[in-house]
Amino acid sequence: MRIRVCCGVPFLSVIIPTLNEAENIATTLECFRRAGVNEVLVVDGGSTDETVKAVSSGGYRVLTSPEPGRARQMNLGAREASGDVLLFTHGDTLIPAATLKRLEAAIKDNPDLLGGGFARRFASPSQLLRFTAWCSDFRGRWWGLFLGDQGIFVRRSVFQDLGGFDESIHPGEDLDFSYRLARKGKTMLIGPPVLSSARRFEKRGVFGQTRRDLTAAGKILSDSRRRAAS
Repeated sequence: MRIRVCCGVPFLSVIIPTLNEAENIATTLECFRRAGVNEVLVVDGGSTDETVKAVSSGGYRVLTSPEPGRARQMNLGAREASGDVLLFTHGDTLIPAATLKRLEAAIKDNPDLLGGGFARRFASPSQLLRFTAWCSDFRGRWWGLFLGDQGIFVRRSVFQDLGGFDESIHPGEDLDFSYRLARKGKTMLIGPPVLSSARRFEKRGVFGQTRRDLTAAGKILSDSRRRAAS
């Protein structure tokens, strides 16, 4: 794989699907500006707030998906991206420059590494969320299963071989993709942790949202295993 470097960061394409992320997107994009990332593509799914304006005013490219849906938006971004490594993340997840440098080192030092995700912490004092973040680290390190708010990176050629994200799955396209990625070969959990918004937990309650997430994850993985076996 060809690695092109700018400011110590591999030439990767960051792809961010958005829908009404005006409150968070500028801060998220600033992380990549500070790290010297060459290409950031924001793929909007029909925001009715100031998301598109916030992205454009920051000098970033905005793509508009004909229909909303994270899988569809991320696949569109991947088709338009020019990087050797694709990084998919959410509009409310902050990724430190040190984490991107670890990603660079991992890609360069491990030619058999196909992709992976980042360790994650939530912007919340909740002890339950701290515990679930620890569980996410364990899940990613040992089973190669990652969620979109952790960030998922993959070599472009591998993404194409896997056929991208399954657009028939929502939510859960991220978990399904990481399951297929882990089945294909080596993945890696990288730190330092990214910082993810806890707003969905604040909206529904930490315990209720966690239970809902676990139930949905079980069904998605069951369906993914069934498709892989057929």
